[in-house]
Amino acid sequence: MTAITAQKYITPVLKKDQPDDTYKFLPLPTPTGSYPYHLSLKKVVPMVSNKRLVFHMVGDTGSVRNPSLQQLVAEAMTAQCDAAADADDAPRFLYHLGDLVYHHGEADRYYDQFFKPFRNYPGPIFAIAGNHDSDVNPASTVPYQSLDAFKTVFCDTEPRPVALGKDASRNSMIQPNIYWTLDTALATIIGLHSNIPKYGIITDEQRAWFVEELRNAALNNPDKMLILCVHHAPYSADTNHGASLYMINFLESVFDETGIRPDIVFSGHVHNYQRFVKSYPDGKTLPFIVAGAGGFDEIHSIALVDDARFTNAHPAFDDVKLISYFDSGHGFLKTTINKTENDLTLTIDYYSVNTDGSTVLIDSFTVHKAAVALQH
Repeated sequence: MTAITAQKYITPVLKKDQPDDTYKFLPLPTPTGSYPYHLSLKKVVPMVSNKRLVFHMVGDTGSVRNPSLQQLVAEAMTAQCDAAADADDAPRFLYHLGDLVYHHGEADRYYDQFFKPFRNYPGPIFAIAGNHDSDVNPASTVPYQSLDAFKTVFCDTEPRPVALGKDASRNSMIQPNIYWTLDTALATIIGLHSNIPKYGIITDEQRAWFVEELRNAALNNPDKMLILCVHHAPYSADTNHGASLYMINFLESVFDETGIRPDIVFSGHVHNYQRFVKSYPDGKTLPFIVAGAGGFDEIHSIALVDDARFTNAHPAFDDVKLISYFDSGHGFLKTTINKTENDLTLTIDYYSVNTDGSTVLIDSFTVHKAAVALQH
């Protein structure tokens, strides 16, 4: 873990004088599955333990100028899968936090930036789309709509070879929609789609779905971890983006309306690792994790307190603290959910990847499922 110093912010920051780019919003494609857009993990990974679940998470793996970096991260995750002592310790899948390809979501980008680097990753790969995956290149010689290629790769109606994957053996994934929920024995994983603008946009239709998903999870699966994934990071102290007031206000409005909060929130978009904790008036805390250093060659540093381009003077940050960060290289998350007779825990390990392919554990922490009657 990088030491927190007085020279850098220990809170989220706002980047001053940001232009409004909400005009970049594009409508979503038609769902391929039925409402409420759920996919059972056992439909994709039939033999998975009901007591222990291990999986990878990472965002922003796409790379144009230096593809060796995304290759290093992909190979490091693959090595963890191969080195596991038994099936229950092996990561069973990768959940991608968006921006698989840069700088636009063109079909001809997917082989070099997704299928090729993840050729040897042994598990299935699920994903939410990032802003670059969703964007349309106006100079493209082949006309296409937002998320056409992403939908082909991840939102198919059945698993099958993908033509744009060329010689890669990975089949299409069967996610039912661009925003969707992955049902597992130990966790409900909700994936939102935050579109193209720099600080995200979520439609009223998707918001209504999200409200219903939180309520259903709390009512029907209170003994499971409730995990939320969204590409645009609500909180950040980096020098490229800073925090997203839009995403903060969106999430908190839904949390207030439902009275339900997830156990943890994961995002990409920002090209580094950050762990924030928000404290609420009821005494509970909520971790917000940024893990967007999956391969793009530009790493975003944490802002210095004397940098006049940024401020942390906003009431939305009063109860939010940056606990740890890593802004000097690439890396990924390994998530472990473990169920015992008296506890349900979620442990997060963040690994940086060295240029020789070796990994270093940068940060590790555990979340306990709060006040639930665990089913035995």
